[in-house]
Amino acid sequence: MKNFVMIVVTTLILLGIMVVGGSFFVVDETQQVVITQFGDPKGDPVNTSGLKVKIPFIQKANYFDKRFLEWDGDPNQIPTRDKRFIHVDTYARWQIIDPLKYLERLRDELGAQSRLDDILDGEVRNIVASHDLIEVVRSSNREFAVTEEVLGIEPEKYEVIEQGRSKLAEEVLNAAQKRTEDLGIEILDFRFKRINYVREVRTEVYNRMISERNRIAERFRSEGAGESARWNGRRERELKEITSEAYRQSQEIKGKADAKAADIYAEAYRSDAEFYRFYKTMETFKDVIDEGTILVLTTDGDFLRYLGQAK
Repeated sequence: MKNFVMIVVTTLILLGIMVVGGSFFVVDETQQVVITQFGDPKGDPVNTSGLKVKIPFIQKANYFDKRFLEWDGDPNQIPTRDKRFIHVDTYARWQIIDPLKYLERLRDELGAQSRLDDILDGEVRNIVASHDLIEVVRSSNREFAVTEEVLGIEPEKYEVIEQGRSKLAEEVLNAAQKRTEDLGIEILDFRFKRINYVREVRTEVYNRMISERNRIAERFRSEGAGESARWNGRRERELKEITSEAYRQSQEIKGKADAKAADIYAEAYRSDAEFYRFYKTMETFKDVIDEGTILVLTTDGDFLRYLGQAK
């Protein structure tokens, strides 16, 4: 009997704990809650943090995030109005502003992300397909930071931007916000994260860029070769002028030296003609006679006469 009473008391205590525990729920500052009873929403959403009360076992607390949430789109291949096929990668930020509508229309974040995929991807495709590629790539008509030589395009031939990427992103955002008004969510921001050509077109563009850069490089090389030839010609001309002037000056100096030497020789001859003839004769023999030379001298020759006088 005592055991039975203990079991009953213990059961009642556990049931009381379960009832009390199921009657309270905690709402964090980053959360908002919708109370449902057998699947149907009851009362207004709970947007304030703290300890809250509900009917245990009958009512359920459905938690939803109050913070900004992220939507990251999958890269899609989209044709532009000028028939350029590009990969467009996008992202957006959204928030749950009416948790009751959100619960009724989307149920949870997975359902919301799926619905945003349909809405945002569709609007992106519509906007991109109705504009030229240059509108998706550029945001304004500011001047290019590179020179005309690198671009190969004259400034007056640049394509004029009427809207630009920022305006297109704004169009996508406005169109998507209208389609989410009855879903309990608000799209706060939308951006193009990355835009690139598809692989086939990208290869063609790279080849065209390489060809254009090679053409520009060849023009620079041609201009450089012409400039090099001009400077080489100038250098050769100046070198010839310097060489010619140096030769003229050397010949002039040499002429003056020869004239001075002739004057010295003449003066020496006038001073002592006999010694001058002797000296010149010795110089001549020095140039023409070596150790193997045999001399045949006549008795009336100057050399033999000089040798005789030397004795």
